[in-house]
Amino acid sequence: MTDRVLAESVSEATIQAPLPAIDLAEWVFTLTDSEYQACSRNHIAGATTLTPEGKRMSVNVEQVGNLMVQHYVEDIAERSHCRLVSLSDSIGPDIGARVKLTVIWEFTAEAVDAGTTRFINRVEVRTAPGYLEALEGRGVPFAVASEAAQKALSAHNAEETPLFARDIERKARADRWG
Repeated sequence: MTDRVLAESVSEATIQAPLPAIDLAEWVFTLTDSEYQACSRNHIAGATTLTPEGKRMSVNVEQVGNLMVQHYVEDIAERSHCRLVSLSDSIGPDIGARVKLTVIWEFTAEAVDAGTTRFINRVEVRTAPGYLEALEGRGVPFAVASEAAQKALSAHNAEETPLFARDIERKARADRWG
């Protein structure tokens, strides 16, 4: 089996702006490198590009346990719901240890009342072909790797979610997506 959940995390934050003022798809695909870096001490770089098929892609480099290089391709890209899927490189604990993981990043915005929105940030990390074999080759049980990944992911998501929400709020209040 090569498609097992390694870790998953859900975190929420409040945005003091009305839901109609928010556009999550525009937010994620126009997020600058410096804005991305400001949303976590572990965010190293962020950029956007297009796939050869013309789909939007968010490319992120961050430290979540291991160094991660993610290529998030839009699967769902709506004003209040985005789902991005990445076949990501996980590098570590040493530079020669590189494996692939599938990371699903899904985030939604839901109206709480006329002026308040709930931001829900969900990340799921799944094994990709070769991952389990790499663990076995290093003598690391899946449960041990999963526990470490879960700890790192939960801490990272708890840090970045309110900062993402703050960035979205700032842009919504400035009528960025009118």
